[in-house]
Amino acid sequence: QVQLVESGGGLVQVGGSLSLACAASGSIFAINDMAWYRQAPGKQREFVASISFGGRTTYADSVKGRFTISRDNAKFTMYLQMNSLRPADTAVYYCHGDIQAIPSRPAFDHWGQGTQVTVSS
Repeated sequence: QVQLVESGGGLVQVGGSLSLACAASGSIFAINDMAWYRQAPGKQREFVASISFGGRTTYADSVKGRFTISRDNAKFTMYLQMNSLRPADTAVYYCHGDIQAIPSRPAFDHWGQGTQVTVSS
């Protein structure tokens, strides 16, 4: 059983910073791409940033230059450093991982339970 657990959300003022973490645990052989998504009230879940096993990163235009995604492969952990936060960044942030539990089996999508980020003005 594989679990993804996010941490680090909270309340911050406009222009402030927060750092999120996503830790994977359980039966894990390999983690391929990992990503952060977010969902604001009344809106669809949207892509924020992704990182490959080798460290190649992709960002949504709305967070480029403000957010930084990283990962520690040895710890099965991914991070999201969020700077210059805006009210529009308020959402539940979800961790996603493409995880292979057994060498002979394909990788499957896994999601965390989400962590709330609120940016107040």
